[in-house]
Amino acid sequence: MFWRKQRAAMEAFHPLHQALIHERAFSVTMPPAEWRRLLDSLAAQRETVRRRKWQPHERAHIVLVPLLRVLLADMRPGGQLGVTADLRGPNLPEKRSQSHKYQGRRPVRSVTEWYTFDPWLRLRAELRDGSVLDIAVAERTRHRKIHKVNARGKHKWKTKTKAVHRVSVVRRLPRNAAPQRPATPPPPWLAVRVKDGERMVIKAGAKIAVGPRFREQDLPDHILTVAAEPFRWTARPTRSAP
Repeated sequence: MFWRKQRAAMEAFHPLHQALIHERAFSVTMPPAEWRRLLDSLAAQRETVRRRKWQPHERAHIVLVPLLRVLLADMRPGGQLGVTADLRGPNLPEKRSQSHKYQGRRPVRSVTEWYTFDPWLRLRAELRDGSVLDIAVAERTRHRKIHKVNARGKHKWKTKTKAVHRVSVVRRLPRNAAPQRPATPPPPWLAVRVKDGERMVIKAGAKIAVGPRFREQDLPDHILTVAAEPFRWTARPTRSAP
């Protein structure tokens, strides 16, 4: 009886909501109204289906939902929002590089190193001001397996990881729009490039280290900080007098 109720509730979820539960991934472009239906479906799950095995990846609620809400608030009604979300994790063969083995200095006998690169989120939104905003987030992790032999001949293996989130934002301005250098420079951890042309392009990028103080809940704020930087490089539209 309990399973039938749970299954009926899940079958009523938005199709992309079901994809986040079963496939952990989707790639689609839809108008704002359809994305709001997905947000309503995700919000309703906490009241109907609570088993952990049927929950989407935590990044769906922690990162994807807040970013969707911010972008939808700044989109034009007829605009389109495209999202590619891959929440299957970095431990897939296609996301792992070849491993390389290096000789170490005593007591280290050898070091085996490999990388995983997980481009797990990309969003493309047509905004109200006529510009197009692209946001890409990828997690790059360096793995090292260290083989040690102590003076008594005892062998030990230890694995170390070092991860960073790479956030890249591209804002393509409307035709004939001109940039305006902000009064203050961007923070040193954030790189900005401006490309001139028929349509001005402003790019911002940053690396966010995943260290002891890093919290996944803070990731949306970091992403939005990078995404806000290209808007500082354009003049605010002036409002016409009534």
